[in-house]
Amino acid sequence: MHPNPAFRNDERALHEALLEEIGFGMIFAATPAGPRVAHAPLLSTGDGAVQFHLARGNALARVLAGETALVVVNGPDGYVSPRWYADPAQVPTWNYVALELEGRVRQMEREGLRALLEALSARHESRLAQGAPWTMDKMPEAALSRLMDAITGFEMEVLAWRPTFKLSQNKAPDERERVAAGLEAEGSPAIAQLMRRLVP
Repeated sequence: MHPNPAFRNDERALHEALLEEIGFGMIFAATPAGPRVAHAPLLSTGDGAVQFHLARGNALARVLAGETALVVVNGPDGYVSPRWYADPAQVPTWNYVALELEGRVRQMEREGLRALLEALSARHESRLAQGAPWTMDKMPEAALSRLMDAITGFEMEVLAWRPTFKLSQNKAPDERERVAAGLEAEGSPAIAQLMRRLVP
């Protein structure tokens, strides 16, 4: 989380929306061999928990249950050039959106893992424009069971939500608009859109 409180946002609905839209993140935790990170699709339960699954061979999969972990979701970002400001006494910076979630992790039972996989595939298949959605019932049960044997499901009870929405809030409105226009012109429309929508 950014140390400047100007870049924080306490709207839980916005955090949930970011988690839903991105749907992918990094899980960090300590292991006996040192700190490790895993990358995985994420699913919010809507009641303060986040679910994910890891390959059984992943270094984190063997140690996560019962431990505290950190999940990071990265949203849009973009480099901010000093040339976009009217005031020349500026330095380069970076606008970005990120969400850190900290909490205790428990291992899911097989039924929970299956429900997680069904929910993840349904959510992402619904976003595809072409063709009929893929569903798990298209998979032979024996093959599905073998694949599920190779992964472990986890649920993290989120005890701390630490968001950063660094969108040039510390700049005057006209300067923010110049930055948003610059970001948009240079191929970062998502962060420019958030600057215009979330900062008054």
